[in-house]
Amino acid sequence: MSTVEEVIGLKALDPGLKAYDPKTATLLDEHDPLKEFRKEFRLPTNKGIKATAVQENLQEEPCVYFVGNSLGPLAKRSQELLNEELDVWATVGVTGHFDHPLKRDWMTLASKATKLLAPIVGAREEEIAVMGTLTANLHLMMSSFYKPTKERFKILCEIKPFPSDEYAFASQAALNGLDPTTTVVHLKPRANEHTLRTSDILDAIKEHSSSLALVLLSGVQYYTGQYFAMPEITKAAHDAGAPCGWDLAHGVGNVPLSLHDWDVDFAVWCTYKYLNSGPGGIGGLFVHEKWHKEKGVQYAGWWGHDEATRFEMPSVFQPIPGAQGFQQSNPSILNIASLLGSLEVFSRVHPTDPMSVIRAKSIRATAYLETLLRSTRFFVGPHDGEKVLKGEILTGADKPMKGAFTIITPRAKAERGAQLSLLFSEEAMPTVFSEMVKRGVIGDERHPGIIRFAPAPLYCSFEDLNISDAFGINAAATASFMLATGGRSSSERIFLDSLRPLNRRRRSLKPSV
Repeated sequence: MSTVEEVIGLKALDPGLKAYDPKTATLLDEHDPLKEFRKEFRLPTNKGIKATAVQENLQEEPCVYFVGNSLGPLAKRSQELLNEELDVWATVGVTGHFDHPLKRDWMTLASKATKLLAPIVGAREEEIAVMGTLTANLHLMMSSFYKPTKERFKILCEIKPFPSDEYAFASQAALNGLDPTTTVVHLKPRANEHTLRTSDILDAIKEHSSSLALVLLSGVQYYTGQYFAMPEITKAAHDAGAPCGWDLAHGVGNVPLSLHDWDVDFAVWCTYKYLNSGPGGIGGLFVHEKWHKEKGVQYAGWWGHDEATRFEMPSVFQPIPGAQGFQQSNPSILNIASLLGSLEVFSRVHPTDPMSVIRAKSIRATAYLETLLRSTRFFVGPHDGEKVLKGEILTGADKPMKGAFTIITPRAKAERGAQLSLLFSEEAMPTVFSEMVKRGVIGDERHPGIIRFAPAPLYCSFEDLNISDAFGINAAATASFMLATGGRSSSERIFLDSLRPLNRRRRSLKPSV
């Protein structure tokens, strides 16, 4: 079994150095092949997120941005493209559709995005459409792939999918005259576990095989951060006679995908998380080429019509072959431009396989952050998650440990992307989160007790993750000793101070009062 020093690449750089050594983050950043890409983004500042505990002279410095799984930061190239398109709109107006002064005709601009997306999702260009929004695209896909019968009508999904998916499943069942409570089957983890075992998912597919109409899960689960075994689950669904679709909101741009080779039937995603397209950015969908002739478009629109005659306004719909035939209205050029700016950054990482490079750092960065978090005395094992949530973890003095937390994201690198979900007590989490922001670290809160950290590889440095000095974890002093003598007034304060990397030259807290 590999040591964490081997996983994060430290052993090859300095065999004598440990993960929690203060020098580790600097060394890892020096040898990070993606370090230059941080400059391609405008990261929110301490002032911007109201990090009031950070010193005044550092207010304009970037905060620690661990929330790219909710909204990615602005790529500088996106801002350039947006400004250019606004200028084109102002100067040439409607002629920009066919005679764009920068050779980016609006008529075909989406095709530039599909070309750059193809290697990110592992698909052929004709299998992808850049369009709509995730939930609207999900409904379009389900209208073609969810065909319930008297015998086969069930939709199999994980427990607690993103609420919009839950609403879509229920409404699709209702539209087909079915009761959502008996139609939608939720897969639940075992007792005292937070994530699903692949074997249990496969067993459930076999158990319901005679009544399954659709298997539809999240590629990466938004709440736990679990990365599902997509190839195995897709095959199992097919063996059971059911199509398999995926919500890749937290998968695209985060983990390697090979949708075509995995024989995935369809997938949908948003682009404003790991793909950094901006608030409410345009969505995307995938339809495997094997279905291009069999699965007809159920809800046609003019932008899905054959490009050669689209502007001739024919009365009979002739769809574009493949996924792009599902397009309805012309997509927002500004949204596509914003997405293109970020996709161009991805293509500079590697023109044909950017996700392999990104994934390599993701594994290292997530393991590094996890190691430092698990090194504090406030960490408890995930089997005690229910006690953590209820605030029942006690100190040696039999008093509640208010800052106690566990990590519910799987430890195995093959079962997670760039996300760790920290579970606190329901009472402590809001305080921890708000105080964390004051210290210049922003994650994502999900009630009742989760704070999600997403160390996105393109712009998060190892220094962002380095909390070792704050914990006092080194060869001479243990975290428990340093924390016990820290002079803080509460467990939350101690934990929160630990999240701010004290050894960073560009960051410092105001003196504690």
